Amino acid sequence: MHAALQAAVDLVDAQMSPWKPGSDLMRLNGAPVETWVGLPAEILHVLARALEISRLSAGAFDPAVGALVDAWGFGAARDVPDAQAIRVAGDTSRCPAHESLELDLDAGRARKRARLQIDLCGIAKGYAVDCMVDVLRHYGVRHALAALDGELRALGSQADGQPWAVALESPEPGRRAVHGVIELQDLAVATSGDYRRFMQVGDARLAHSMDGRRAAPVRNDVASVTVLARTCMDADAWATALLVAGPNDGPAMAQRLGLEALWLLRREDTLVEMGSGRFDSRVDCIPARNGGRRDA
Repeated sequence: MHAALQAAVDLVDAQMSPWKPGSDLMRLNGAPVETWVGLPAEILHVLARALEISRLSAGAFDPAVGALVDAWGFGAARDVPDAQAIRVAGDTSRCPAHESLELDLDAGRARKRARLQIDLCGIAKGYAVDCMVDVLRHYGVRHALAALDGELRALGSQADGQPWAVALESPEPGRRAVHGVIELQDLAVATSGDYRRFMQVGDARLAHSMDGRRAAPVRNDVASVTVLARTCMDADAWATALLVAGPNDGPAMAQRLGLEALWLLRREDTLVEMGSGRFDSRVDCIPARNGGRRDA
């Protein structure tokens, strides 16, 4: 079973990696505009959901930000920002992926309708967790917690019937601490934030997540967004979308779409919790560096 789990993750990586020149994603990115590219069913499935969430989020989740990711030094092309590449990526006429990428699922192919570079890092890892759950089910496992670099999905409950307890990390750069605990049963959870991969420009913290609408890294008061969903693919993508949407549009979007999400917002020297769904009563203010204690 261990080999099957590894094979499931390796398959996603082989198809959707923006770091491997031979991946199916890189074939699509390298194809000329208006040229159909045959693709495996798995990446087409992920692309279809990515485009749907791009549409539903009005471009807050946009897989067509690959050139921006590379230009700012968060991708495979470079590890520091490049001013010329940033200008080119920002000046290029572009539209969200759901308006510029066409899928033909019956024929197993896709084509770009405009110049764009797809990056699936905001959804592929969650999909890989879902694939791990499929493997576990195939082997008859009924109680498990599948995880991959912080994206998690619970298969059933624990064997004793108790839900799985998952730690919510405190969004403090350079420090690993628990902010709280979330209980999972047949649910997935994913968190996006600005506290693990970021760059500091003066007083501004620029997260590695890109806002395609601004052609720049995310820069707002959201320290982290945690999303619960039935699939880890959805939790992963929506966490990114709500981080990019920001502290005003994000909660409104979540309420409109019925998403279960918890925001940690930076307000001077405090963290402010806001929530939707099961988290909608969370409006606490927490001292920013108190190891996770909550003050009413």
